[in-house]
Amino acid sequence: MEQEIIREIDVQSVMTKSSLPVGGYSVNPYVGCPHACKYCYASFMKRFTGHTEPWGAFLDVKNWKPISNPHKYDGQRIVIGSVTDGYNPCEEYYKRTRRLLEQLQGSSAEIMVCTKSDLVLRDLDLLKRFPKVTVSWSVNTLDEDFRADMDKAVSIERRLEAMKQTYEAGLRTVCFVSPIFPGITDVKAIIERVCNFTDLVWLENLNLRGQFKGTIMSYVREKYPDLYPLYETIYNRKDTGYWQALEREISAYASMHGYPYRVNDLPYGRSEHGKPVIVNYFYHEKIRLNNK
Repeated sequence: MEQEIIREIDVQSVMTKSSLPVGGYSVNPYVGCPHACKYCYASFMKRFTGHTEPWGAFLDVKNWKPISNPHKYDGQRIVIGSVTDGYNPCEEYYKRTRRLLEQLQGSSAEIMVCTKSDLVLRDLDLLKRFPKVTVSWSVNTLDEDFRADMDKAVSIERRLEAMKQTYEAGLRTVCFVSPIFPGITDVKAIIERVCNFTDLVWLENLNLRGQFKGTIMSYVREKYPDLYPLYETIYNRKDTGYWQALEREISAYASMHGYPYRVNDLPYGRSEHGKPVIVNYFYHEKIRLNNK
């Protein structure tokens, strides 16, 4: 593993008004991410930071002025980790995400953590003090070999164990099946694996754009040559037929098993009767539909 270039930077504030659909504030205690996911949409951040190193090879650790009035964020949704992972391996030493949670204590903000790590377990003591908390883990495969090809984060098993412990601690959990790789990601197998310890399952399709499109297409051509024509159809011909079929399949599967199924909806609350809510976020990137 290449050694990351790590530096500390000073910022005025770590809180940024969010442009995400979930609204509220977006908080990223770091710039860059050592997980180096090959499909990471956040790699576009390099345009704004001046970094020339490959995505995943650098990390800026933020120092900010302490949050003096946590009540400023009462009732707001605060998303931690929209373009980084607040629980990347360096968090164990730098503790920037923990510092943020400490500074927000007393606020009635809704906290949403997006991660691929089990380090979040360290901070359950702080998270449990907020009235509304969601912890989401990205899991798009149960195949550790494929996972290792795609990212440097912890194993899928460690993520699932962290999800289970967080769920049992009384916090709302999400299994974010993202990105779904056509023909590779087994959505139903993942749902069956996590259904007893997650409140929601979010589904998001693989969106290939920018600099990593060529990387992923080359990977599929080399490792999954039988699937390459399908990827050509989806990502070069802009045909959404695969996603439409998958949506119908998952909708029928959810109905069969009694799982509530929603499209582009983000309800808050724990799952009822031990059945996770399945939320479909397909088409977010506006792939042109085929008009037949």
